[in-house]
Amino acid sequence: MAEKKKEPVFHYGGQAVIEGVMIRGRTQLVTAIRKPDGSINLDRQPLAKLYTGKARSWPLIRGVIVLLESLVFGIRTLMFSANEALEDVEGGNVGGWWIWIMLAVSLAFAVAVFFLGPLFLTQLLPISRSSVLFYLTEGLIRLVIFILYLWLISLMPDIRRVFAYHGAEHKTVNGYEAGAALEPQAVRGYSKAHVRCGGSFLFVVLIIAIVVFSVVGKQALWLMIGARIVLVPVIAALGYEVIYFGARHTDSMIVKMVLTPGLWVQSFTTREPDEKQLEVAIAAMKTAVEADQEPPGAAGLQV
Repeated sequence: MAEKKKEPVFHYGGQAVIEGVMIRGRTQLVTAIRKPDGSINLDRQPLAKLYTGKARSWPLIRGVIVLLESLVFGIRTLMFSANEALEDVEGGNVGGWWIWIMLAVSLAFAVAVFFLGPLFLTQLLPISRSSVLFYLTEGLIRLVIFILYLWLISLMPDIRRVFAYHGAEHKTVNGYEAGAALEPQAVRGYSKAHVRCGGSFLFVVLIIAIVVFSVVGKQALWLMIGARIVLVPVIAALGYEVIYFGARHTDSMIVKMVLTPGLWVQSFTTREPDEKQLEVAIAAMKTAVEADQEPPGAAGLQV
């Protein structure tokens, strides 16, 4: 009798939104929102083929797809959560071109602040563009801007609350992966940091950017600007592979050294959640897991 092929392990993940948590399952995207009346509203959307097909398992290509889905899902769920948290249900399904416009604006902001800004600032210093010191300085400025940005937004009360939901999401994922019961008291003791967090991913991306831009080397200024725009998907793909490898080799001392700074960054982006916030994260996780056990076609429109 032929041995049944073992299905690869699926790693659940997600993000915090306004008064809620989104969990990305194998087949569906689940967002749980705490409404003003205290109830939890759950939104389930099946994932499009782009995000579940074979291409998402191809090295390097999967990093670009994950970056795209993180941006698209992130903007969509933030819009949904803002409407739900305010009980503005009518018009809550913002989609179509608005999502792509918001996506373009978000990408333009990120590239301008974290990639072009450091280049222009380094240009003002008396450092030759052909020296290694130029790219190390540019990378250091980029990291400082990133850390300052996280620190500044962490001072905002509304963002601090979102970061508490981020901590709830991490504790729930960590608890689920450890086999704990999906109950607030069971997952509370788990870490609010997670190796696959987007914060760790962004930190790794900024480090890899130093190496990639050093390889590009000294060029005309317009070419250096173009490289910092065009190569963003390449850097993201390489960053994802580092996180992907690290998540599967957490016992390695070298991997721990590489990933530890990213985990430290999460001290800015996560806070200890209260029990009600844990309940929301657990509701999203339970629903995502249950949805993956249902037959295809059990939910509504594709994301």
